[in-house]
Amino acid sequence: MSISSTIKTIQDIMRKDAGVDGDAQRISQLVWMIFLKIFDDREAEYELLEDDYASPIPEALRWRNWATDPEGMTGDTLLDFVDNVLFKTLKTLSVGVDGNKRAFVVRAVFEDAYNYMKNGTLVRQVINKLNEVDFNNSKDRHLFGDIYEQILRDLQNAGNAGEYYTPRAVTQFMVDMVDPKFGEKILDPACGTGGFLTCALENIRHKDVKTPEDFQKLHKLIMGVEKKPLPHLLCMTNMLLHGVDVPGIRHDNTLARPLRDYRPSDRVNVILTNPPFGGMEEDGIESNFPATYRTRETADLFLLLIMHLLEDGGRAAIVLPDGTLFGEGVKTRVKEKLLEECNLHTIVRLPNGVFSPYTGIKTNLLFFSKGEPTQEIWYYEHPYPPGYKSYSKTKPIRIEEFEPEKAWWYMFCIYCNTLGISISTYLVAFKIICVE
Repeated sequence: MSISSTIKTIQDIMRKDAGVDGDAQRISQLVWMIFLKIFDDREAEYELLEDDYASPIPEALRWRNWATDPEGMTGDTLLDFVDNVLFKTLKTLSVGVDGNKRAFVVRAVFEDAYNYMKNGTLVRQVINKLNEVDFNNSKDRHLFGDIYEQILRDLQNAGNAGEYYTPRAVTQFMVDMVDPKFGEKILDPACGTGGFLTCALENIRHKDVKTPEDFQKLHKLIMGVEKKPLPHLLCMTNMLLHGVDVPGIRHDNTLARPLRDYRPSDRVNVILTNPPFGGMEEDGIESNFPATYRTRETADLFLLLIMHLLEDGGRAAIVLPDGTLFGEGVKTRVKEKLLEECNLHTIVRLPNGVFSPYTGIKTNLLFFSKGEPTQEIWYYEHPYPPGYKSYSKTKPIRIEEFEPEKAWWYMFCIYCNTLGISISTYLVAFKIICVE
């Protein structure tokens, strides 16, 4: 049976359970199980590579010791074990005097996880199906990336997760153009399920990582923050699946920290993000920002935060709605700051439907670097492919569609590097951001 069929069968089993209400709970239930399964598969690798490896999970609670036997615990016995032993222990897992980082990871994942299933027999059926997948098998690991994306789409269709899913093609294009390098600190301050971070990780790994030591160093340079519990759980699992055994992902609201509290060591070289937009932050969040820029509009606050966190010479790519580009009042002052402190060299305007089904808001990809003011802006309106009137679940935007933008970008990068001049000198000016 294919991995996609396995996941579909698991979801069908969960639908029979009276305790699981809706797609969001089904996904949450599935992901904590997948996390433990992946963690156990990863531990099998650690045990081969590290002579003195010791699991942070108590022996009886390791997946291999309670979940892998298809004839093992089931019914009420299994349900009691999961609810009253497994979850209670992992939610309060001791990290020890040495601050075991892997223990931190497991505890962080389970702090906001729940077992929604009420039928222990169905729990056993789900576990047995999940054991058909070998996450140490490169083929299964590759295919799971597609299934992982399908899981997120299922959640979108339930109206619960649009704010933390960016189409793979958009993510890849943004990462390709910013081109993060090995040794640079990379941040997504609203990382959702970790799409930008894993994409950046894979790009750098394929180009620049030569040794296991390089890969471990790379892990420490990839950082993210996510506010909501379910996408945080998905992100931790996603990072683990990509070989990051101690993900640098915090469960927090990045906007809750006052700008003045950030130190020089908090600054980063690259920021890639699709921050939530169209919503309002909770009362008091705006007081973390200078008075002249105070607003409760999430997208505006994230843009201010990104400008603040970038080092001079740092690069950013961010998804923003039309409202941020064309709005007035505080938005005008935020744009003034962006144009004065950063070189906003490129804006790619996306057509409707890219983020369907959960929003029809027109969106733009902004690319800028910090340290010199904007002089000219290249503006590209991304067209639909021939024959398309919109995008859909069966016809999503594809990375191949960005080839014209990439060709222009690379042509001018090579030309300007040859002449030893700034690319902004040769960018076509489209004054679409007007500061009045």
